[in-house]
Amino acid sequence: MRSFQFLFSLLFLSQTVFAQQSPTVEQQLNKSRVRLPNGWQLSPAGRMLPLGDLPLNIAVSKTKRYMAVTNNGQSVQSIQLIDPKAEKILHSIIIPKSWYGLTFSEDEKFLYASGGNDNWILQYAITNNKLQLKDSIQLGGKWPVKISPTGISIDDKAGLLYVVTKENNALYIVDLASKKILHQEKLGSEAYACMLSPDRKELYISLWGGDAVVVFNTVTRSISSKIVVGDNPNELLLNKNGSLLLVANANDNSVSVIDTKQLKVLEVLNTALYPDAPAGSTANGLALSANEKSLYVANADNNCLAVFDVSNAGKSRPKGFIPVGWYPSNIKVIGKKIFVANGKGFSSFANPTGPNPTRPEQTVEHHVGDTTVRVRSGYIGGLMKGTLSIIDEPSETTLAVYSKAVYTNTPYSKTKELHAAGEAGNPIPMKVGQPSPIKYVFYLIKENRTYDQVLGDVPQGNGDTSIVLFGERVTPNQHKLVKEFVLLDNFYADGEVSADGHNWSTSANATDYLEKNWVTSYGGRGGTYPGEGKREIANPKKGFIWDYCKRASVSYRTYGEFADDGKPNIPALENHVCTYFTGYDLAVRDTTRFYQWKREFDSLVAVNAVPQFNTVRFGNDHTEGQRTGRPTPFAHVADNDLAVGLFVEYLSNSPIWKECAVFIVEDDAQNGSDHVDAHRTTAYVAGPFVKRGFADHTMYSTSSMLRTMELILGLPPMSQYDAAATPMWNSFTATPNYKTFVALPSNINLNERNTKNTASARLSNSFDFRKEDTIPDLIFSEIVWKTVKGEDSPMPAPRRSAFVKLKEEDDEEEEDKEKPLRKK
Repeated sequence: MRSFQFLFSLLFLSQTVFAQQSPTVEQQLNKSRVRLPNGWQLSPAGRMLPLGDLPLNIAVSKTKRYMAVTNNGQSVQSIQLIDPKAEKILHSIIIPKSWYGLTFSEDEKFLYASGGNDNWILQYAITNNKLQLKDSIQLGGKWPVKISPTGISIDDKAGLLYVVTKENNALYIVDLASKKILHQEKLGSEAYACMLSPDRKELYISLWGGDAVVVFNTVTRSISSKIVVGDNPNELLLNKNGSLLLVANANDNSVSVIDTKQLKVLEVLNTALYPDAPAGSTANGLALSANEKSLYVANADNNCLAVFDVSNAGKSRPKGFIPVGWYPSNIKVIGKKIFVANGKGFSSFANPTGPNPTRPEQTVEHHVGDTTVRVRSGYIGGLMKGTLSIIDEPSETTLAVYSKAVYTNTPYSKTKELHAAGEAGNPIPMKVGQPSPIKYVFYLIKENRTYDQVLGDVPQGNGDTSIVLFGERVTPNQHKLVKEFVLLDNFYADGEVSADGHNWSTSANATDYLEKNWVTSYGGRGGTYPGEGKREIANPKKGFIWDYCKRASVSYRTYGEFADDGKPNIPALENHVCTYFTGYDLAVRDTTRFYQWKREFDSLVAVNAVPQFNTVRFGNDHTEGQRTGRPTPFAHVADNDLAVGLFVEYLSNSPIWKECAVFIVEDDAQNGSDHVDAHRTTAYVAGPFVKRGFADHTMYSTSSMLRTMELILGLPPMSQYDAAATPMWNSFTATPNYKTFVALPSNINLNERNTKNTASARLSNSFDFRKEDTIPDLIFSEIVWKTVKGEDSPMPAPRRSAFVKLKEEDDEEEEDKEKPLRKK
């Protein structure tokens, strides 16, 4: 595998080029640098054009007169027509449902776009530099019919349209004139892209869920070959003569270079910043320079482009990196310009036009082309608008400056992966395999609260009392935990919603498939819930934390997490599930779940068989809003709080307490109000080796908590995110305090029911609460807000904050004591 060697990169940068740096370029990058809530940084190179919500694909017309972008996020979906020479947007048009597929006709008169779960291909005419919907090609009935077109390719001469799909895993061949389906081929797994060879005799198809590229013979209309590549192959790219096919493998941080004549992989290019890095670079976009000597690869989760010299096929070599925006998803090159679609834009930020207590607006206008639509503002899935980076092809000197910036932006390194930050003698080891006095880890995963909603009233923390919903009266036990143990007021959920949040909470990552698909179902555009092990393609290649326990011979068990109806969602949990513990079900109290756990825990203690790692799901703090006849949000949250209190109390009185640590986190923050950031959430730690009466202001994330538990259990990091995250050693002490925890009774009547016939109640009654997050979080969070603050009180806008590294932090890099830019 051809890879970027860390030592070589350092020597090259320090000895050869630093002396020739362009101060202007470096100063510009440094000035633009922001820190994201996950601890990573952005300093995008080049110029910028605003795009829509989650741009996934860029198409370029034959003469390069036009460029088009398809925006496929949760909120308003659209297609933008761009003049790449003038670097300006010509026209934008709303598309109800879309996903990735996008291509121009050869004569540049039409643009074809995938219509997502409407299961059609839309044809747009290009007239006077504007897009106009002209026709549609039906592949079948709309969702819930499972088809979902993805990549498309056109043979203009033959008048044929090739479409691949990700729900029924098929290839369709359509006659453009009659719009009839001429052929349908089963592919065996979810497909992503398809691309015709120059002679149009072969169609190459990336099997997103099949770790392979299929070669389809367009003459015989049959599959002629199948080439095994890396995990989650997505984007395809052919060189001009069609002799080389390049395939981006998202979960392998790699690109496969295929000889199309021999139909074999010539070499594999490792796109990560360090050799043998775990998952987390996420290669998902490809482009060749005009002279085809340089290959640009979009590393979505490293927020950069990797650059290779591919002039000698089979003997490619790395050249450097280019910093771009957040989650680059696609690349195209025109002449000396590199165009990059950044799926999440240039920063996390506050939403000034969202719901605000000082004004009644609940929606915001979006002007897309000639159309105006009103949508609910502030939803976390739609706050991060994409951008288009336009970067001039860099010289060797500039590329070195860019490369240095990318390494500066990236907290992950092999050093951190192998040697975590910490202190000598601390119960949290600094190296995998070192002993810890903690033998038993209990990991409680809850549902959807921000820090300010619950702990904003704690005087020692960075809270805003004006937006507290479930303060000490409702959550006395969680408040007691932060008083007696550690207050964490700078902790951020890595996930956006439950679909990716539970995967982040158990694997420190969300795969390429998961990131690009949850927005579809959450936007009400069809599709199924893709997380929690429900769909194999969404699972990380090396599995979840339980898989890592299994490989390391660490005993483990789960109670409700990744287990529904007492049955495991993934193979690693077979025979590791409490069959009578109730999974996500708001009709069952969390206090009931506590007693279910207690029953089995007692039986395990009796035979000295308590597993080393235990995951427990207490999810009723999700609530059911104002649904008539169901528990009020106060009752639900109070039930959850009491269950947490009873759990810690019972464990603290057990024979194993002296060797225990309890970690509690929300899978995501559910887009609720928080004055710092919509990702900031509540987290708790408890146990004899946890500090007492301590406020830990260190910037932590979900991945930080996972890294801490991994180090205790002797597990390696699962991704670059937990490898880079700061372990929570600052919350622990080498001097144990065995004092038990005493749970407080609830101040809320747990039988309290919603009885009012309000607008929010009627809206709540229309929701399906059988699965978490089946309704947009913003709408639901507004309902919960109104329950507490009053029906006429609009919820504040969710905040999306940029974080900066302050000057005084320069000497604290190892501890990563980052402070938020907005601090109350």
